[in-house]
Order: sequence, then structure tokens, then C-alpha cells
Amino acid sequence: MSIIESVAIRRILDSRGQPTVEIDLSSGSHMARVAAPSGASTGKHEARPFPEGGVDEAIRVFRAEVALKLIGRDSRDHTGVDQLLKDLDGTGDFSRIGGNVATAASLATAKLAAASVGLPLYRYLAGGEAKTLPFPFGNVIGGGRHAVGGTTFQEFLVVSMGPSVAGNVFANARVHRLVKDRLSERFPDQPLGRGDEGAWVARLGDEQALSMLSDVCREVEKDVKFPVRPALDPAASEFYRDGWYQYRDRSLTPDKQVEFLIRLVDDYGVYALEDPLEEEDFDGFARLTEAVGSRCKIIGDDIFVTNTERLRRGIERGAANAILIKPNQVGTLTDTVAAVQMAHRSGYATVISHRSGETTDDTIAHLAVAFGCLGIKTGTVGGERIAKLNELIRIEESMARGTHPSREGTPSPRRE
Repeated sequence: MSIIESVAIRRILDSRGQPTVEIDLSSGSHMARVAAPSGASTGKHEARPFPEGGVDEAIRVFRAEVALKLIGRDSRDHTGVDQLLKDLDGTGDFSRIGGNVATAASLATAKLAAASVGLPLYRYLAGGEAKTLPFPFGNVIGGGRHAVGGTTFQEFLVVSMGPSVAGNVFANARVHRLVKDRLSERFPDQPLGRGDEGAWVARLGDEQALSMLSDVCREVEKDVKFPVRPALDPAASEFYRDGWYQYRDRSLTPDKQVEFLIRLVDDYGVYALEDPLEEEDFDGFARLTEAVGSRCKIIGDDIFVTNTERLRRGIERGAANAILIKPNQVGTLTDTVAAVQMAHRSGYATVISHRSGETTDDTIAHLAVAFGCLGIKTGTVGGERIAKLNELIRIEESMARGTHPSREGTPSPRRE
């Protein structure tokens, strides 16, 4: 057994300079620490990150009502601890104790259990059977809620798909640098800024930005000799108003939005489209998936919010073929695993994701490997982003050294 003996919570900064929470759990000589991130573009169905009253109220409730209940629990009883957190909250959306508090406590419990048996978290959660590594999805050009003054689409990403995580991480970083050079050439007299996730911000149209990124991806692909593809996260709910998708220079009906996205996939070889339509348009997601799903990952984030009930609706209607996984959208490891397992059983790919307001916590790198995710969305630069990427490189190295009991040699990135 690995009994939780002490619990601590503190207020820390996220990458936007906003407060979030970090939780420590200890058992004997072992300690586990997890910090929770926060998103700017959030689905209306996801867990509330903090109760009314914010971080300070969340910390007060945790210390008064949760911490003492955790002491004495076996950290290897993840489902029991997660159920305790739900019972203590009692709201269904963690609006009393906060989804971020629940997430940090839940994941710290699993990390403590892994430490108690001398295993890294990815091996502990995978039961020693993790065999694949995710492709990194890196944000290169940004707009929307993450970068005011940029594109309407929230993220223009690069996905490098070579034989090693390290190679892919550095290929993505190279794309990020070359896009900076292209933007500097195009706007020589304008300052070049970066958004919340380290993506470049420029006064470009959406298709102009995609064209530039696509050209750079092809250039890098020729050098590295493996696929380097553009991907998009329009975060369409953020610019959907009164039945129209409101761009800077025009408005599109839902049907015209689908037509526009199909053309972008065909013209620019887009590898993945995340949140291409507003979060209640299951039928639109289904039409888009039918049209391009054989050659493009249609990823649901705001539409699914890592929630099995909403994912089940999507599966039944053929809406999307992939899901973005964010633990703090549902608040517990148990519910996160349930969403991943449902997705994989139904042939949906999974991409685990950071949030725009991040910390240097690297737990999602371990979850991506343990779950066998197709990808991990982390950004390409910035300390809170590279914390996850560098941890993936370390995991890859440990697997290649043969410290992983189920595999010899270098592991391969996952292909779904």
C-alpha cells in the first residue's frame, strides 16, 4: 500500500500570469506534485476550473473539506479517490471545489502510486505495456482568443511525423523559426509578437497564414525526409454568432463553412482540423467527417470536452474521428481514461492537450504515452511547453535503453 500521509495545496502562477493551483501528496519518502492549467477558449460543457470566488475559494474549500479526507487513502486506489472528489464536490461539474483542484489531486494520487512502486507514471498507468509515442502538435501561428490582433482561426499548427519524438520536436521548432523569418520578410517594419502558446501573431488572413505555414512545412519535410504537415484549430465556437461564422472580411453559413474547410484540406494537405465548427453542430461535424475524414483528422474539443456522454453522441452520429483529451475538462483521471478508452474502442484517435494558461508540469507527456495517443498538443516553444516536449524526449530515451519491459529497441510514434 501507498498511504497518503500529507497533503498541501498552494497558489502558483500560470503562463499568462494568472493564479492556478498546485498540489503535493506524500507517502513516506515519496512525494508527488501536480499543477493544473487553465484554458482561455473553453467549451461550455467542461468542468468549472474554480468555484465562484476563484482560486482562493478553491484553496479554502480544499483545505477545509478535502485534504483531511485524502489522508489515509491508498494512492493506488485511483478510482476510489476520484469518486471521493466527486462526492465531496457534489455538483456534477466541480463548481464547488473546482475542476483544476480535482485534476491536480487526482493526477497527484496516480503519480504518488507510481513513485511508491519505483515506476515513471507512463509505465505505471500503462501496466508496463506502453509501446508507442505521440506525434507533437506544435502551435506556430496564432489568433482568436489566444492572440488578439491575429487571425480569426485560433491556431495554425505543425505536425511532424518522423520515426522519433526528438526528431519531430526539433522539426516542429524549425518550422516555428522559419515562419518567423517569413513573417519578418513580409512585415519588415512591424513588431512580431507571440500569443499565449508561443505562436507568432501577425495581421494575416486565415488562408494567407495557412499558405505560409504549408510552404514552410514542405521545405522542412524535404530536408528531414519524413512527413511535416499543417494542422488547424479554428476554435469555431469563438467566432460563431447568430447562425453565422463571422470572419474579419465576411460571414459564412454553416454549410459554407464546411465547404471552406473541405477546400482548405484539399488545397493545403491539412492533417487535422480541431473544432472546425461550433460545439453543438454534431450534424455539421458528421458532414465534414464524411467528406474529408479519410484523409484528415477531425478533432473534437469543445464539442466533446473529454466527456463520455458527449463523445457517445458524436460516435453515434459519425461526428469527428478524433478527440482532444484535456484532464481538467472532466476533473479526474478516471473520467479521462474512460473517454480515451471509449474513443479507441470506436476507432477515434486521441490527442492529449495542454491549455493556453499552462505550468511547467509535465504530467500530460506521461499520459500521452500511457494512453497510446496519436498526438500531444503542447506548442513548440516556451518553458511551460517544452517541459512536456523535453519529458517526451526523456521517455523515448528510457524506452530505447530497454528500461521498458515490453519492448526492445527504439519505440515508434503512434499511427492511427
